Amino acid sequence: MKRTVDRYDAITIILHWAIAVLIVGLIALGFVMTRPSIDPGLQFSLFQWHKSFGMLALLLAAIRLVHSLAWVHARPVAGITPAEHRIARAMHHLLMLLAVLIPFAGWMIASVSPLEIPTFVFNLFVMPHLPVEKSDAAEAWWTSVHAYLAYTLLAFVLLHSAAALYHHYRRRDDVLTRMLGTRKRAAKTTIGGY
Repeated sequence: MKRTVDRYDAITIILHWAIAVLIVGLIALGFVMTRPSIDPGLQFSLFQWHKSFGMLALLLAAIRLVHSLAWVHARPVAGITPAEHRIARAMHHLLMLLAVLIPFAGWMIASVSPLEIPTFVFNLFVMPHLPVEKSDAAEAWWTSVHAYLAYTLLAFVLLHSAAALYHHYRRRDDVLTRMLGTRKRAAKTTIGGY
């Protein structure tokens, strides 16, 4: 079922940017909601919003991962070496994997917590906890995993964004524009392609 394409389809583009916005928003919200001076009532609400958007991110990231692995394979743009293509594919797969693992780790935090605080997903339904043993030690461990993975993802997102901008402004190739859904850029014609 997997097909090779020159440009990304609308599903890929929408999922890519929706997940990117969710990731940035969730990381920012994570910083705000864990400040020690925050009002407890506001903190509870922010945690619920964080968990709700985290569940949405998990769903969209899982769909994006399956869609990427099973249906869509984009050809490398002209001028990309095989080594660069392998690095880019590894980065994409790593980003997608982290986008699944981080909200899953957040779900594990709620599931192993002895406090058993429900997750009210957008106040529409309660997300059931995973069937795991509850303990303070497990909650602390999964909290650390969730945080470290989030910081790792943030670093890779910054690197990924810098690479896309480098390709757009320095190499002047089609790496960024095909994820924006815009038409192909004209190749830069200066000596040596730079």
